Amino acid sequence: MSADTIYERHLDKTPANYVPLTPLSFLKRTAQVYPDHTAIRHGDWSYSWREAYVRCRRLASALHQRGIGVGDTVAVMAPNIPAMWEAHFGVPMTGAVLNALNVRLDAATIAYILDHGEASLLITDTEFAPTIQAALEQIDRDIPVVDIADPQAAKPGARLGSIEYEDFLAGGDPEFDWRMPEDEWEAITLNYTSGTTGNPKGVVYHHRGAYLNAVGNVLTWSMGGQPVYLWTLPMFHCNGWCFPWTVAAMAGTSVCLRQVAAKPIYDAIADKGVTHLCGAPIVMQMLLNAGDDEKRDLPHTVNVMTAAAPPPASVLERMEGEGFKVTHVYGLTEVYGPAVTCAWHNDWNALPMTEQAEKKARQGVAYPVQEGVIVADQETMEPLPWDGKSLGEVLMRGNVVMKGYLKNPEATDKAFAGGWYHTGDLGVTEPDGYIALKDRSKDIIISGGENISSIEVENVLYKHPGVTACSVVAMPSEQWGETPCAFVELADGYEATTADELIAFARENMAKFKAPRHIVFEELPQTSTGKIQKFQLRERAKEIARGEG
Repeated sequence: MSADTIYERHLDKTPANYVPLTPLSFLKRTAQVYPDHTAIRHGDWSYSWREAYVRCRRLASALHQRGIGVGDTVAVMAPNIPAMWEAHFGVPMTGAVLNALNVRLDAATIAYILDHGEASLLITDTEFAPTIQAALEQIDRDIPVVDIADPQAAKPGARLGSIEYEDFLAGGDPEFDWRMPEDEWEAITLNYTSGTTGNPKGVVYHHRGAYLNAVGNVLTWSMGGQPVYLWTLPMFHCNGWCFPWTVAAMAGTSVCLRQVAAKPIYDAIADKGVTHLCGAPIVMQMLLNAGDDEKRDLPHTVNVMTAAAPPPASVLERMEGEGFKVTHVYGLTEVYGPAVTCAWHNDWNALPMTEQAEKKARQGVAYPVQEGVIVADQETMEPLPWDGKSLGEVLMRGNVVMKGYLKNPEATDKAFAGGWYHTGDLGVTEPDGYIALKDRSKDIIISGGENISSIEVENVLYKHPGVTACSVVAMPSEQWGETPCAFVELADGYEATTADELIAFARENMAKFKAPRHIVFEELPQTSTGKIQKFQLRERAKEIARGEG
């Protein structure tokens, strides 16, 4: 309650001086100010901001006609194509919540998410028909399906629904009077994140946070007006780090990229004027390792935002030499994607590239729109000294922290204990106030920008009759940042089991990208109480990656 002062009396919130924050307002404004500027490019197809606004309103209207409204969930299974971008506006325009599905997940996990999130309707690209069909068969209720028949799809699949996406839009009203949120705290999207145990948790975003982090991206990246943004980062991943809304705010152009590969990235930069792109370190490796038949001369400097494992000095030096300017950020699904950035100081430009890379590899400081990021004692939550040595948990607080976990009050309360969001990541604060991560207490492996639970991989391996003990840790990878490495003890009678056999077994029983890429057969180090000492295995994995093991 505000204090009863002269500045509160008869000075109330009214429609004239208070409007709930929502990123939907970016679309409306840009369509009015830059109606003829190109909003979307997808192959040879493009359309303006005027048309983008009409298409999103048609989508909202078509959903509304089918009873979709406040508090309903609309799931979308699609790569980086116009329909996925449009869903980031059209779905919340009805008051509904967008659940963008990770296209790499297996059918069982998709089924869980659709059921747990209570999806009222599913929009799916036909390429993923086999996975979606298998998922729907595991759910005890019917979910209406709208099919996307994208002409850019290399492997279009069967139709599962009664209507195709373009026909669905055609039935919508282009002048639909869409709904502004009554409260900026209302949910806008639902994203599922890998946990260390059990099923994935549903992270709920609100309109306020989405608006603010979209603006935070502009401030952090010093984005000018009308950027040309290439979709190398999946829109299903933290809603593309809020960049669907960021690009709308800046009247930019979104260049869709269905499949991430070096040649189309270079072609998009050279032919379509791409100025910005995001992605995991694997994207940088892909660009640097491209063949002469794939590379193109860059007509201008291209800004690259990367997260996950910090890029090595050699990679940064090569990227700069090729004409790319790299910004390193850090975040989690629970904080709308990136919420910490290695804010750059101009005097660092005079440092040798190795020292620049050391600076840039740190996670850094809070986004301008995030209230606070500290490294604190895990028991007392008191901030630790800025000495680069005192190890504690990274805690965050502010307006770009999730509402909480859907239908999981226990996990929500635990995550917000003491008035801070507990990341589970361990780090130190350098003397200049910049944070550097040292370990992940959750044992999450970040591979190619995707979170992989080590325990989930272990549980799959334990299903193999030959595995009597196993432990999975992150192995450093120049290409992927990190990859799962499994240390395994075999049961009697299974001594002939090979690494390839176990890797194939894992790939058959879980999403392929989560399967271990390395299997090491050796005795697992344990404490006197039988607990596996993962810190030793992490060091062992590093030795093997360096070729010392």
